[in-house]
Amino acid sequence: MAKNVLICGVGGQGTVLAAKVLSQAAISNGERVLSAETIGMAQRGGSVVSHVRIGSDVFSPLVPKGQADLLIAFEAAEAVRNIDYLKTGGSVIVSKKIVQPVTASLSGKVFDEDEMIAYLQKKTSNVVAVDTDEACRELGSSKVVNMLLLGASCSSGLISKEELKQALKLLVKPEFYELNVRAVEYY
Repeated sequence: MAKNVLICGVGGQGTVLAAKVLSQAAISNGERVLSAETIGMAQRGGSVVSHVRIGSDVFSPLVPKGQADLLIAFEAAEAVRNIDYLKTGGSVIVSKKIVQPVTASLSGKVFDEDEMIAYLQKKTSNVVAVDTDEACRELGSSKVVNMLLLGASCSSGLISKEELKQALKLLVKPEFYELNVRAVEYY
């Protein structure tokens, strides 16, 4: 049975590394993985979406709409934008942080985190909203949001923290390993 994960955010938040860590954890566990990224204008703060599909019965790297078991969103508006990928009963792990798009700022409109989270909760009862700003302050680095959210996603049962830590050993520089492990274990 396939396990489908959609990871979304904006350019520079670490979504691609999160997808690589999740994929490596599954591969190290002997599972077949297909993944793909849609990065478009990510360099300029645009949307980034990574698809990770795990299982022997997976033949395409793209998660079909309505089939994601797990949606990991580095930004609340991106979670709302991609909620159609989540299957009925799926889980959402979302950062409470809002990255105001330039278009919203120019028009005087403001994206509201509480409004976004409430919308997600109407779509599924399995929403974990993570205060990544507070966690990053406590951890002493703003560069571990990706590992905070992956660690929080372990509550879905899709992957274990031990598997993530083993993947981190293979993928991050040794000097950043301990910080990333602390982020995975934070939740």
